[in-house]
Amino acid sequence: MNNLNQLMSKIESLLFVIGEDGLTIRQLSFLTEEQEEKVAQALEQLAHHYNTEEGRGITLKELAGTYQLTSKPALADTIQRLVENPPSQSLSQASLEVLAIVAYKQPITRVEIEDLRGVKSERPLHTLSSKGLVQEVGRAEGTGRAILYGTTKEFLNYFGLKDLNELPDLPMGETDSSNENPDLFMSKFQEAFQDSDSE
Repeated sequence: MNNLNQLMSKIESLLFVIGEDGLTIRQLSFLTEEQEEKVAQALEQLAHHYNTEEGRGITLKELAGTYQLTSKPALADTIQRLVENPPSQSLSQASLEVLAIVAYKQPITRVEIEDLRGVKSERPLHTLSSKGLVQEVGRAEGTGRAILYGTTKEFLNYFGLKDLNELPDLPMGETDSSNENPDLFMSKFQEAFQDSDSE
């Protein structure tokens, strides 16, 4: 694999992981430890491959200097069928952990969620967003203006709640982020809603 192809692979994997947030050339340059000119060249080649090779279902999109991988517009009807008929799957343990943290601590950033869980949480957040259980509710103050997440009306419907005030109380100390025990936190959440998970 030559240097350009290797760089393209790195960029593709980074854009896949970051999802709809996308990355700028500067960010990609930092993450790949390559010059911005080389990153721009790799992005151009990557876009060319997606747009000219038959059988590719994704493309590279640039919006206001941010690059992201998206499905091709020509496949919109196929994607729409998935949206209208999502597979019936139970939430994973990781998704339930993230959902519990968002429910009790919203609005909250991804970094704060990861601090509590001790592991990366991009994929569970993406899953919960795609299921309509969490959504972006604003931006945090300070450098980077991180996305703030909160629960949705669908979350309330999913668990049969009228509003967030009906969330069961957790024992004192369990909602204190400095003393958070994720396993204990999750067990209380699951106990409270064990009869509500209809998926």
